[in-house]
Amino acid sequence: MLPNIKIILVETTHPGNIGAVARAMKNMGMNNLALVTPKTFPCAEATARASGADDVLAGAEVCASLPEALADCSLVFGASARSRTISWPEMTPRECADKLKIEALEQKVAIVFGRENSGLKNHELDLCRYLLRIPCNTAFSSLNLAAAVQVVCYELFVVSGQNDSVAYGDKRRRIPATTEQMELFYTHLEETLSAIDFTQPDQSRSVMRRLRRIYNRAALDSKEVDMLRGILRMAQGHKGKD
Repeated sequence: MLPNIKIILVETTHPGNIGAVARAMKNMGMNNLALVTPKTFPCAEATARASGADDVLAGAEVCASLPEALADCSLVFGASARSRTISWPEMTPRECADKLKIEALEQKVAIVFGRENSGLKNHELDLCRYLLRIPCNTAFSSLNLAAAVQVVCYELFVVSGQNDSVAYGDKRRRIPATTEQMELFYTHLEETLSAIDFTQPDQSRSVMRRLRRIYNRAALDSKEVDMLRGILRMAQGHKGKD
């Protein structure tokens, strides 16, 4: 899906914005960038702002016109924050991503972003099938170019499913504690609380019910239960030495 989606920047004035867009794209697993008559490119400032996304810049297609950049694309979205006199079929980034989840599997798609100060002109929007509008504060709706691209690319990344494979720490290695393990833990816990005189026979049931709620919310894994039972054994051992 993502390789079939081209991000097009029209007449970008500041080279740093091109680099920032390249970085935003690479963050989200995208690298298909096209530039329509950029004011200054290539440029050291663009490379610096890319912060390691040099490959996206190196592979960027530089075109003399928007029709040239769109020549191989079947579906085109034009990003704009301004209202238009003539109504246009509009989509949010999320709606766009949901549509492209299927459409971009077999055809090439373009998402076009206009100039930093004035966006896309009407004749450029004429080349687009949909107007892409990012919902934001109506009192301050001017988004930085790279920020706008980041929002759109994020939604595309999410629907592409690539984020499903990302795991941090031991998240993928957690083995949830079984019911048997939890019941043995609760029995051990109740015995320990009684041994250290934390509970009395007449209040043990209500205390344990509350503790069960606490530990059930925690959704313990096997290693965590083993660790807690180790603490309980130590507490029992210290009580025995008194």
